[in-house]
Amino acid sequence: MPPADSSSSGETASAVVLIVEDDDIIRDLLCSLVRQMHLTPLPASNGLEALEALEFQRFDLVLLDLAMPEFDGYDVLQRIKNDLSLRRVPVIVLSGMTDVDTAIRCIEMGADDFLTKPIQTTLLKARIRTSLQHKRLYDMEADFLRRLEKEQERSERLLLNILPSSIAQRLKDGEDHIAEHFPECTVMFSDLVGFSRLANRISPAELVQVLNTIFSAFDQLADKHGLEKIKTIGDAYMVVGGVPKPRPDHTEAVAEMALDMQELMRSMHSRTGHLLQMRIGIHTGPVVAGIIGTRKFSYDLWGETVNIASRMESTGRPGVIQVSAATAERLQNKYEFASAGTVEAKGIGPVPAYLLLGRLSAGR
Repeated sequence: MPPADSSSSGETASAVVLIVEDDDIIRDLLCSLVRQMHLTPLPASNGLEALEALEFQRFDLVLLDLAMPEFDGYDVLQRIKNDLSLRRVPVIVLSGMTDVDTAIRCIEMGADDFLTKPIQTTLLKARIRTSLQHKRLYDMEADFLRRLEKEQERSERLLLNILPSSIAQRLKDGEDHIAEHFPECTVMFSDLVGFSRLANRISPAELVQVLNTIFSAFDQLADKHGLEKIKTIGDAYMVVGGVPKPRPDHTEAVAEMALDMQELMRSMHSRTGHLLQMRIGIHTGPVVAGIIGTRKFSYDLWGETVNIASRMESTGRPGVIQVSAATAERLQNKYEFASAGTVEAKGIGPVPAYLLLGRLSAGR
């Protein structure tokens, strides 16, 4: 056996070479040469065998004869280059035809190299090394792009966790400053009653777990009703309807989520092991919405509407939904209300308040 090729690199030691040659002697010689280079040969005696091997085996290089029965080298080359999963596998054509037109045809079909028979082994080894190096660089690039795509997907998911999808898209499209006025929307605040006392009785890990269970359920309700979660502050949860995508039924959607939240809290005792109540406040009116911050940015709301919604929550009683007159007026034909007197809104004065008791029964 000829001595091993000392110039071969460990980088190609695992490379598999498909050798497609119908001449037994030449095929054996090529297999021997490939082994000298510390590569793994896989012989195929015709084009059909080659195509079957390509379907089930990974290859790093193909040495391809042209003149073969059934499927000739042109057929095999065309199949390889038309297959998205194979087209980057380098193909060196080895042919007894020495005319330039044949070489041109093979190169135009996608062959990476063309050598004529009888083969000069030193030249073939050099071409094999070069082809495998190109394949290795391509594989490194493809792996880098796959990892980059995964990181981009991860960044996209993180971005969508803190921003509405339409706002995230505008940021990606290059908008630096996003601030908009919405003439009408509905804002809801909720706050867990007694959560601070609970924090003194249980471990930090259990506390966070309880809060995560509740707020994750609220997130699902926000998605269900097509609302936008704005933020959580401690044990407070803020959501809005009609922002950033306006919708005519924003008040009703928020009311439905509030009622669902009440129902959810009644079932939370069995899920968390703790009996908790919640205050909910809702107000309808105009807001300004936009992005603040540069690194740890957030999408937030500003205006009197936000202040009144917050007061509706903070002055409400545990277990009830307290809403403003503006909200009650828009919902009066579908929901039942009771007067709650007035509440003092900072910077505004006394504001009428109502309790949202539930949906009106059919026929009322």
